[in-house]
Amino acid sequence: MISLRPVEPDDLPVFFADQADAGAAALVGLPSRDREAFDAHWERILADPTGLIRTIVTEEGEVAGNILSFLRGDTREIGYWLGRSFWGRGIATQAVTEFLSIETRRPLHAGVAPHNTGSLRVLEKCGFTRLPPSADDDLILLHRTT
Repeated sequence: MISLRPVEPDDLPVFFADQADAGAAALVGLPSRDREAFDAHWERILADPTGLIRTIVTEEGEVAGNILSFLRGDTREIGYWLGRSFWGRGIATQAVTEFLSIETRRPLHAGVAPHNTGSLRVLEKCGFTRLPPSADDDLILLHRTT
């Protein structure tokens, strides 16, 4: 079991270390940020009044990652990041399921790198469906309307 709670300042060093994992960054198709860029990014995220962000915490009280929704233009997107040591344990599915009960705005959209089959499975298990591909897309786009 996991729980979701508001982000606390002590979570940020964990998030920084997780995103600095080159293998994880390659899997999601995003570059790792240096400390200065990371801090600026998270300052923007935490100050965004349209976003909803939570820390994912394990039963044992470990910070496993984060999950959020945010606006990109007119589109509300969902994203999440788990530290590598928490992969393959069902934590992402639990976190998305729990998050969907507190983030009630729909539709929600997600973009997933084609080689990130784990995240594709998580989102599809949680009721997201694939959108038709576009020639401009380098991600698999999904959405959930309910």
